[in-house]
Amino acid sequence: MRATIIHGPGDVRVEDRDYPSIQLPSDVVVKVTASCVCGSDLWRYRGVKPVPRPTAIGHEFIGTVESVGNAVTTLAVGDLVIAPFVVSCGACPQCRNGVTVACDHLAGWGGQDGSGLAIDGGQGQAVRVPLADSTLVKVPGIKEPDDALKKSLLTLSDVMATGHHAALAAKVGPGRTVVVVGDGAVGLCGVLAARRLGAKRIIAMSRHADRQAIALEFGATDIVAERGDDGAAKVRELLGGVLADSVLECVGTKESMEQALHTVRPGGALGFVGVPTGGAEAPLRYLFDTNISIAGGMAPARTYIPELLADVLDGSINPGRVFDVVLPLEEAPEAYRAMDERRAIKVLLTP
Repeated sequence: MRATIIHGPGDVRVEDRDYPSIQLPSDVVVKVTASCVCGSDLWRYRGVKPVPRPTAIGHEFIGTVESVGNAVTTLAVGDLVIAPFVVSCGACPQCRNGVTVACDHLAGWGGQDGSGLAIDGGQGQAVRVPLADSTLVKVPGIKEPDDALKKSLLTLSDVMATGHHAALAAKVGPGRTVVVVGDGAVGLCGVLAARRLGAKRIIAMSRHADRQAIALEFGATDIVAERGDDGAAKVRELLGGVLADSVLECVGTKESMEQALHTVRPGGALGFVGVPTGGAEAPLRYLFDTNISIAGGMAPARTYIPELLADVLDGSINPGRVFDVVLPLEEAPEAYRAMDERRAIKVLLTP
């Protein structure tokens, strides 16, 4: 099969790899129908995160079950499934508490399972999925989604679940005022999540017209292009002299965290989901003095997918709008270049 392999900074290739097969009774093999490049993939592409050896990459995919291990009970050949961005067991204390990203048997796409067997990356033609019953989410009643639905289903694998996690961590709810820092796919999904949870006013911080347009479509009431002190001052002006009740930090840099912290009112809440790249440590004294609560981290997508899937299927939300470029798998290197150069918000790959 063909699969995307990262060799080092700026070096992504599509190469031949062995087609996966059932290795353990709890496995299934999924034929990938759509995958994508994530903003967090760019940290390795840009050399921020090291790549010690050529590695299969990609952690977001949907597809059709092709073969099933003899211990699998909830999935069958032909089922359409969504893969959360990590493997989880569903039975350990962390999973039972909904924190599937801290599973005792956690494994990642492109890594190894608990038995030391290699796991395929999501940006390929097929994937062996360990612990399939507890990891995958079946899409009921649908075998072949149309292009728009396919895109929205794929967002549940990561970015829509992550935007939702940021909104929950920031205590978004009816009547709250919200600021979203970051206008990538996660930030845009954070806008959608805030609207879904009933926020009264949603301010998207964005300097890019294409992203501003989607933010407004998703429910933003205002756009702020300013940054730093000017950005915080603009938020205060829009909100009648106060800062936001809730702020979603969806980037992970020192600058984005500082922007988020200085845009939330005293006693407000900040939800952070941007993968930290260093320097974004929380200032405890500032939090102490302002009584700002801060929460977030890696989103337990497997926990959120069933709830969000229901809204996608009934048309309440259409997060797939974040995909503005679709390319064949063979053009994965161009997909990475387009996202790295901000020529694309999010690129969908079709095997």
